[in-house]
Amino acid sequence: MIRFFLFGAAFLLFSASLSIAGGYQVSLHGQRQTGMGLIGTSLHMDASTMFFNPGGLAMMPQQVSILGGASGIFASTAFRMEQPSVYQAKTDNPPGTPFYFYAAAMVTDRLAAGVAVNTPYGNSLSWEEGWAGRFLIQDISLRAITIQPTLSYRISDMLSVGAGFVYTFGSVDMTQALPVTGPDGEGRVSIEGSTANYGFNAGIQFSHPGGLKAGLSYRSHIDMELEDADALFSVPSSLAGNFPAENSVAVTLPLPANLDFGLSYQFTRDFMAGISLNYVFWDVYEELNFDFETNTPTLADSRNPRNYSNTLIARIGGEYRVNPDLFVRAGAYFDPSPVHEDYFSPETPSLDNLAFSGGLTYMPTRNLSIDASLLFIMGLEKEAAYSPENFGGTYSTRAVIPGIGISYRL
Repeated sequence: MIRFFLFGAAFLLFSASLSIAGGYQVSLHGQRQTGMGLIGTSLHMDASTMFFNPGGLAMMPQQVSILGGASGIFASTAFRMEQPSVYQAKTDNPPGTPFYFYAAAMVTDRLAAGVAVNTPYGNSLSWEEGWAGRFLIQDISLRAITIQPTLSYRISDMLSVGAGFVYTFGSVDMTQALPVTGPDGEGRVSIEGSTANYGFNAGIQFSHPGGLKAGLSYRSHIDMELEDADALFSVPSSLAGNFPAENSVAVTLPLPANLDFGLSYQFTRDFMAGISLNYVFWDVYEELNFDFETNTPTLADSRNPRNYSNTLIARIGGEYRVNPDLFVRAGAYFDPSPVHEDYFSPETPSLDNLAFSGGLTYMPTRNLSIDASLLFIMGLEKEAAYSPENFGGTYSTRAVIPGIGISYRL
């Protein structure tokens, strides 16, 4: 019997939405925030606080804040087979181009409203053709949009609260090889599907006139139910009966909750620095189950253990005003992998990530600014295996992510 494995293809679509949790994909929610290592939980500099901490929106210094931007994700993964083999492989990923848009305004002296649109996934993973792990994953393409209308209220000059309704829509295309051979070569299967669901984002912001700021936010757990995804098989005609041509598959994927705390301080008129701690509740991801509409003796439903662990991401960053028209930024963070040591598979090569960022803002006018950032993520080399299939080796990842944006304020 041929065992057919559908690992975390669709899960890849959603796992990166929570503050770079568990992979080299990142939450690119503003160039100013990215330049400081994504420490935005305690900051309320513009409308981008809707993602990091909606409680801070009513504290933003502008009456109107509109900003948008995009980044380019240039990422790669390298693999070496366990010794004594000398086999090596690497990915050839097309660049991802996630973007963001925010618009917010003070409706009254204390009430702020806005909407955030993000595409924090926008990346692809494509292993070289014929690589040794092609029966686990060959390539995957991810697309997603998150929309968040938000309200925030300033209770006092130092305290504000806020919440947003989070709607997420996403789609996935995945291909893997099948261990069957015919006149046209190895068999293949492609999975194509889309799904949507909703949750919420809430937070509280404290801002002391002496320069101390603190923030606490919570992004809810969402179950993404991928139903009736197309399962398209390409197999020899003699095996067609075992792989129905018009089959579909369903899977439920947990998007874990995220609890974030941030603290920052304005040391001088020109210099600010802060930290952020992001706790990701990955323990909800215990297993990934795929249920086919039509089963055959060869094509059974797939039950795949994951047993992820909760993680704590530590970030640090700062901003320096060179002159009234120019700001420079730098940051760093460490993002530990949530993956269980026995279930490390190449469709989610999630390593311990060490990242460094930088950025700047130039203001050609009082109301307009141009924001740029550069983020480098290094997945620390690790020897790991997916024990159920006895497939293992040494993995390493790299990602370089430049970005540019424009901000307008009144």
